[in-house]
Amino acid sequence: MKPVQSEIKKWMEQNKNFKENYLKVREDVLNDPEISEFLSLNPQLSQKEIDKSLIKLYEYKTQSKQCDQCKSFGECVNMMQGYSPILRTDNNEIHLVYEKCHNRIDYEKQKEQQSLIQSLYMPKEIFNASIDSISEVNGQQRKPVVYEMLNFLKEAKTAIPEKGLFFFGPFGVGKTYFLGALANELKRLNISSMLIYMPEFVREMKSSIKDDSVNQKINYFKKTDVLMLDDIGAETQSAWFRDEILGSILQYRMMENLPVFFTSNYSLAQLEEQLATTNRGGSETVKAGRIIERIKQVSKEVELIGKNRRDL
Repeated sequence: MKPVQSEIKKWMEQNKNFKENYLKVREDVLNDPEISEFLSLNPQLSQKEIDKSLIKLYEYKTQSKQCDQCKSFGECVNMMQGYSPILRTDNNEIHLVYEKCHNRIDYEKQKEQQSLIQSLYMPKEIFNASIDSISEVNGQQRKPVVYEMLNFLKEAKTAIPEKGLFFFGPFGVGKTYFLGALANELKRLNISSMLIYMPEFVREMKSSIKDDSVNQKINYFKKTDVLMLDDIGAETQSAWFRDEILGSILQYRMMENLPVFFTSNYSLAQLEEQLATTNRGGSETVKAGRIIERIKQVSKEVELIGKNRRDL
């Protein structure tokens, strides 16, 4: 009989610990600020329903909400990677549902972008760019540009502004870095952006003719939240790309009040001359002027000056 009595005693001790642990967990869960607020907003919930749903409430308490405990999608701590818990009521019952979090939405957008554009590369440092580091070099000279960027981001918190910025200046002053910093800030606002290196973009679109994916890619660039075209004017120009690709994208974004950011070594006046000269040596000033007018409708011209950052 001793073994049986020993097992019963052991079970009773464990059962006691279980009750104590249960009461402690229950108290911690119900005292959680978010859960307490949820219950106060739903006074119709009975104590029986609350007790019955304690496991759901505990799960909600221990999960990351809207990425507050997660650095990135890959480091998500939740049971369902990339999904954030939400408490709801229906017929006086508590329900725990999961919806896509900011990081997952951003991850899926990036994955979609990568599936469309395979050969548009940007320097690695651009993806680590930050506004805080911009003023470290030539701070006073960069102030006007930083002001314009911060103003755009401030407005973007409520609605995406209709106009982006056209950064122009000499080689190496950090124009592309500004785009990277802006893209990172927009990401924090859950606003998608597409950053394209123009010379590579031209090659990409030409190669897309072979697999008949030109229209699919054009439509994506037309509709992305914030489009960024890096080093416009540096690409080998063709009338087809200028009018059918670039013109089509800018026309759509102009009509839909969607912003575009540009970087260039040319001012708008100089870029107009560049766009007018085709790779066949001709000059098409009217068509070039049409592109410039569209650029003016979707962006504001800002000069970026300073020392060559590559020499520092």
